[in-house]
Amino acid sequence: MHEAATLLRARKTSSVELVRACVEIIERRDGELVAFISKTLDRALTDAARADRELASGMDRGPLHGVPVALKDLYDAKGDVTTAGSKIFASNVAGEDSAVTARLRAGGAVLLGKTNMHEWAFGVTNQNPHFGKAKNPWDTTRIPGGSSGGTAIAVATGMCFLSPGSDTGGSIRIPAALCGIAGLKPTYGRISLRGAIPLSWSLDHPGPLARTVRDLALALGALAGYDTQDPASADVPVDDYVSSLEQGVTGIRVLVPTDHFFDDIDAQVDRAVRDASRVLASLGAVVSEGPLPRTGDLRETQRRILSVDAAAFHRERLREREADFGVDVLERLRGGERISGTETALARRRQSEIRREWVRVLRDVDLILTPTTPIPAPPREGQDAVAAAMRLTANTAPFNFTGVPALSVPCGFTREGLPIGLQLAAGPWREALVLRAARAYEAATGWHAQHPK
Repeated sequence: MHEAATLLRARKTSSVELVRACVEIIERRDGELVAFISKTLDRALTDAARADRELASGMDRGPLHGVPVALKDLYDAKGDVTTAGSKIFASNVAGEDSAVTARLRAGGAVLLGKTNMHEWAFGVTNQNPHFGKAKNPWDTTRIPGGSSGGTAIAVATGMCFLSPGSDTGGSIRIPAALCGIAGLKPTYGRISLRGAIPLSWSLDHPGPLARTVRDLALALGALAGYDTQDPASADVPVDDYVSSLEQGVTGIRVLVPTDHFFDDIDAQVDRAVRDASRVLASLGAVVSEGPLPRTGDLRETQRRILSVDAAAFHRERLREREADFGVDVLERLRGGERISGTETALARRRQSEIRREWVRVLRDVDLILTPTTPIPAPPREGQDAVAAAMRLTANTAPFNFTGVPALSVPCGFTREGLPIGLQLAAGPWREALVLRAARAYEAATGWHAQHPK
């Protein structure tokens, strides 16, 4: 994206040419990969021509101006259908832009359409029973991850340059890792959720997926900010995420957890992530190993909060349109209905306690380093979606639970040619540090420069 924006301003390409290039890839590959639910390609060409005229006249809206992007299909765009991956919302025309969409438009981005997702964002396989089963671009027999699977496919293949996803238990970082791109879940409240269909009000995080860490930094700068109309939005100043990107990691304290995050892990993933920790050490980071508090409480506590929130949001649809839910999503929603108020209250109390303890740890160290997922992309066929969610979110969900920023960046490939993701997390509002460390690793390795055919 950064390179495209530079070429636009140098008049070496145009927004129309960029859109046409994306459209060519969409038309050639989307039928197989099923990255999109809906497309607005003719409108995109009109919007791109407007962006070119604005840039030619000296009006520059920022780094996204004229850049082709896509939206995960849970963000409202005025006049377009927002399905959230469900046939129940097949005619759900948005009356207003979501906050994310409005910021993209204000920045001059060109919207190509809405990307495929796991139904209601409640899963990680992206095998959507209503709009098609998305496929991993590195190996179409594998899942792309989810719930932002179409988003990751579109970015990884060049169907768009940037796409905002959402992340409740790992739905940005998991598909980023499995599709070989970068994805950022910022601090809870950093980007507004207004106009986004929720999965869990207390765990949802919007954030960007892109090919490079610099692009994530540029996107975060465009999307972040306080929104008085979003109860979850935080009134915290937005940093300049680009200015410190190249400052390196000398002296940064990195903790590699000795509990939970390397449990039940694929040997190739383990090796790639530990190699990545040694790369950071060679660049000047101070890497140590040690435990994190109360990791045994993470999985079940997160599950209860997420399931109860989701069941509460869908309570009327569960009564009136049960047959219109996919099997795995319905199973998880019914599970949320069975959790008692007492269990929910205890889970929310544990969340507050664990978050406080983790934030305390993140005052003594700067970063936590883990595998993004303990395994590479599993096969699409024969996949138990509920079991897959439990395993693939094991390392990502704790950072939704604690609300701190976490990023996935490519760190290698398996012998079968499947991408592996490295996860870095920091204390609240320290996105600039996470981006800086990820950029240092990215620059030293080059895994991000490899793309599917």
